[in-house]
Order: sequence, then structure tokens, then C-alpha cells
Amino acid sequence: MNDKEPAMNPGLVNTWKQRTVGYIELNRPDKSNAYNDALLNNLSSILDKMEADREVRTLVITGAGNRCFCAGADLNEMKKKDFTDALNLKSSKIFAAIASYPKVTVAAINGTAAAGGLELALACDIRICSEQARFFFPETKLGLIPAAGGTHRLSQVVGVGRAKELILGGGVWSSEDALRFGLVSEVVRPDGLMACAQTWGERIGQRDPLALQLAKRAIDFRTSYHLESGVEAVTEALLYQIKKKNDISF
Repeated sequence: MNDKEPAMNPGLVNTWKQRTVGYIELNRPDKSNAYNDALLNNLSSILDKMEADREVRTLVITGAGNRCFCAGADLNEMKKKDFTDALNLKSSKIFAAIASYPKVTVAAINGTAAAGGLELALACDIRICSEQARFFFPETKLGLIPAAGGTHRLSQVVGVGRAKELILGGGVWSSEDALRFGLVSEVVRPDGLMACAQTWGERIGQRDPLALQLAKRAIDFRTSYHLESGVEAVTEALLYQIKKKNDISF
């Protein structure tokens, strides 16, 4: 892949490289960079290409514009889906692939990260954000739960108490809150975010790639049991919601 090579569908995702750092940019700023099935399909394919590209040592995921990193799933598309689709979320599978990605991933959070957008950020290894970033999970207010990895990954990153504050209590965290609670590693001015991401990427890229992969696997291994248990808990909760909605007996 050449520098500044167009994405599969420039209307949805942009990709480029800067030295050893690969970039993926969700490009639906008029929709708060919310993802639909087409965007997720492109994202999955691009992840595979970036993994195969030996020049790319670190992967940065960000959003277009300076207002929103990602607002989660496209609500208009969600309305067209059956309630049972929650049991087979495409976003959950792709975020899991990002979480287990062999290369180090950095979320450069350029604005609001909400719902599935926050789950996407949590799937990355490292998170940095601009001063105007905001973080929240609206799902429980809508009769839902964060079902694409947010419940277990958030608690692993910030602790159970803070995770409950955000998911159950409806908290909205500023960039300063996110830094204080350990959700992000650095907060910078909006116009300096991409330079900061490049610095992180190049610093990581100076390390041995196999050592990075093994170290990442070793760090994540200690939470694998809790991750599997968390996925099972989410599935159980979704089944209960479906049963309640359809008034059926299992």
C-alpha cells in the first residue's frame, strides 16, 4: 500500500501511511462518524491489508473532522434490523479483531466517543485524545447495554467502580476526566492530535515487532478469562431482552 493510497470507499473510510505508522480514518463526519455495515466491512478489509503490510508497525484509528471520533452504530440502519441481530453484532467481531490485532493500535480520539465509538476506542491498545473529547455510554437509557465489548473492556481499563459510573450512572467524562481515570494516556490540543499520534506510533515502531506482539499477548492473557465471562454475561443479558420483547419462553 502506497502513502496516501485511497481507501476502498473514500466515502466511508480513508487510509494512509506516514513512515511506519498506518492510519484509518472513519469518514462520515456529517453522521458523527457513526458506522454502518458498509463501513464495518471496509474497516475489516483494511485491517487485513494493514496487518499484511510489513512497513506498518503501528496502526492509528481516528475520525474525520474535529467534532466526533465516532458516535457508534448508525441509528437509521439499526432501526431496520431485528432485535435479535444484537446477538451477532458485526461491530463486536471487528472490535474483538482489533483488540487481538498483532500490531499495536492507537485510538486518536478527535472528539466525542460515545456508545460503539467508545467501544471501538477501548478495543485499541492505547488511547490519546484532544481537549474537546467527551466519553459516554447512552445505552442503558435506551433499554440496551454496551454489547460490542464495552462492559468488560471498560472495567479492565478504568476499574469496575468507574465503569459502573459511566455505564450505569450515565456519566459523561471530559478529556480531563478520561486522563485522570486512566481511560486515555495523553490529552493534547485538537490541532496537535495527529502529530501526537505519529509520535506515539514512531516510538512504538522503534521496538522489536515480535517482542511487542508477545508482550501484548502476555498482557492480554491475564484478562482472557474475564473477557470470556464478560462476553457470556452480555449474551445472557441480550437473550433476556429478546425474551422480554417477544414474550417467549426459552
